[in-house]
Amino acid sequence: MVVVIANDLPPAVRGRMKLWFVEPRANVFVAGIKDSVAEKVINYLFDSCPPNSGLLVMQRITKPPYYKIWGLGDTKKSIALVDGMQLIFERLEQDKQ
Repeated sequence: MVVVIANDLPPAVRGRMKLWFVEPRANVFVAGIKDSVAEKVINYLFDSCPPNSGLLVMQRITKPPYYKIWGLGDTKKSIALVDGMQLIFERLEQDKQ
């Protein structure tokens, strides 16, 4: 399974994403694709999207902790490594001030 959350995708990339993914909400894509296809899609996203796209990609993998997270550009969320686990920290409104 792969989940992609983006701030802003180029129209060509967004159209191509709709081939493999369901878009339950604007710029949120979810797909249950095989790992080999997922790697190709993730590489395509990182090659085709500018840094201002703000990509946050989460992929299910077969070894602990059973997920992997990637980020590109300003995702509005921070990815941190805590005791070997990737965690996502969301900025609160009070943190922005």
